[in-house]
Amino acid sequence: MMPPVTLLFAGQGAQSVGMGRELVAAFPAAQELITRADDALGFSLSGVMFDGPMEELTRTSRCQPALYTHGLACLAVLRTHLPDLEIAGAAGLSLGEFTAHAAAGTFEFETGLKLVARRGLFMEEACEATQGSMIAILGGEEEQIRQLANDSDVDMANFNTPGQIVLSGAKENISRCAVLAKERGLRGKELPVAGAYHSRLMRSAQEKLAAELLQTEILAPQFPVVCNLEAQPVNRAADICRTLENQVTGSVRWAQSMEYLLNAGHTHFLELGPGGQLAGMLGRISKGTWVQSISDPTSLEKAIEALRTA
Repeated sequence: MMPPVTLLFAGQGAQSVGMGRELVAAFPAAQELITRADDALGFSLSGVMFDGPMEELTRTSRCQPALYTHGLACLAVLRTHLPDLEIAGAAGLSLGEFTAHAAAGTFEFETGLKLVARRGLFMEEACEATQGSMIAILGGEEEQIRQLANDSDVDMANFNTPGQIVLSGAKENISRCAVLAKERGLRGKELPVAGAYHSRLMRSAQEKLAAELLQTEILAPQFPVVCNLEAQPVNRAADICRTLENQVTGSVRWAQSMEYLLNAGHTHFLELGPGGQLAGMLGRISKGTWVQSISDPTSLEKAIEALRTA
């Protein structure tokens, strides 16, 4: 008997040209979902996913619906192979939290797709209206990095793993942060991003998304979905809307979210989406945790075999 699994969904940065192409060629369930995405959006999302160019796929307004669709296509194919698979819970990194909710039935596929497409557009507009950047701080204690953020006038964007916290803010402040980090014996790596995600510079995007969420039918998730903002499950419609809205400018507490799941007894994790980054991060949060990544037919076959022998 296979163990219950916890689903993890990728966030922006995991995208790659060609994502989903092999799934669509091999599995009708993936083909159907990606065709529905093209129809719902009114443009060829599949074309951007399969053929790029990378510059187009990386645009926030394209990247977010692409990752959402790819993650759910992976899940659709997995369910056709393992219809009795028990899902114990889910979480998603930033944009991936929307994918997790769609997987749990919080909203319909097309409803969530249009939400993330609008979210991506709003964030793209916020990036164009501001001059923002982000920097990963490697090593150091949280209190020390909070002080660095305060002294640089930037925000705590992502708590990815122990020893990796990302700061976000105005470009000139991030540059100052890099200098201060070096002076204080910390390693800083500026990230190649279009703007200051999960910071106060995304306020306009948050306000626009809030209006969209008010018009969205939100159902109770069929299994627990851990939110980035509070690192705990949310199930009431009001709380789901609040956390999805505030996540745009709030901190992504990914390490704490994984610790919550591990402490709650979740033992087997499946990452659905390209890149395998979440599996790598989970390994750094809790060494030796059972985790498999699924992005194409080969990795699907490997994950199913691993589940059957788990």
